[in-house]
Amino acid sequence: MTITGEIRAPRPPRPPARWRVTSLEVLCALLVLALLLQDWLVGVLDVPVLRTASTVFVAICVQAMPFLVLGVLISGAIAAFVPASALRRLLPSRTALAVPVAGVAGVALPGCECASVPVARRLMQQGVAPAVALSFLLAAPAVNPIVLVSTFVAFRDTPWMVAARFTGSLLTAVVMGWLWTRFGKAGWIAERALRALPEREGTSRWAVFAETARHDLVEAGGFLVLGGLFAAAFSVLVPPEWMQTLGSQVVLGVLVMALLAVVLALCSEADAFVAVSMSALPLLPRLVFLVVGPAVDVKLIALQSGAFGKSFAARFAPATFAVAIASALVAGWVFL
Repeated sequence: MTITGEIRAPRPPRPPARWRVTSLEVLCALLVLALLLQDWLVGVLDVPVLRTASTVFVAICVQAMPFLVLGVLISGAIAAFVPASALRRLLPSRTALAVPVAGVAGVALPGCECASVPVARRLMQQGVAPAVALSFLLAAPAVNPIVLVSTFVAFRDTPWMVAARFTGSLLTAVVMGWLWTRFGKAGWIAERALRALPEREGTSRWAVFAETARHDLVEAGGFLVLGGLFAAAFSVLVPPEWMQTLGSQVVLGVLVMALLAVVLALCSEADAFVAVSMSALPLLPRLVFLVVGPAVDVKLIALQSGAFGKSFAARFAPATFAVAIASALVAGWVFL
């Protein structure tokens, strides 16, 4: 009974929690099943083609995983301890000058493309010009130290690939920022992406760090596995004659690799190890693969549609695809 004499209705009992099957239970079940059927699986899978494919898959994942883990840890630390408003205070007031500064500032966000979309949206919500935030969105997953180091490790025999990738990716980000400054319209961006959101209170910074790192690792790790599976299948299923034909036709090779980058949607911290495995192709098509992938792919289009609206994604993705190919060709002409 309250002070005023009113009687409060009793709260309805909470429904019992329902047990749901998550990816963790599925993974455990598959591991148990694999242990029980170990002898049978060894007999079935012990063929030369599968041994070759498994070797390629394991090599790619083992080489890329340290960079992936380091990247998501740093990304989680930035999300938890570095406010997005810090970048806004460092940017020039003129948008045309702020665009290249924001592109270079992408070095400060080691993480995959999935992390750059919410950061760019938060920058817009804090008053940063959309062109500047979009330049940062494109540069962050492609020019950060983790991606450049992983590219150097993968292409250790061709160190100029690192400079070519950095130049092509930064050029893509800056050109797209300037194009949005000139032709972009605020109406193309969904209102929810520009609406200021209240800061979360009472949430531990370490909890934000752990959750961000876990989310990025699960998200990017899944795409790494898919990329490794593709590279393994690519190495054993595609006839060498096809690769030789593709390698002798540079224009066709560039277009095919650009489309593959969009469809495969690899993590930028691991795509270099997939690209280096396609040794039958010249360096230029593989450079296009590395520049286009972090800028536009199917998962990025989906993320951008959810964050900024379908109208935005329908215009931004095709323009980015064309600019990324052109930027990669310019960087390849200079460095390769």
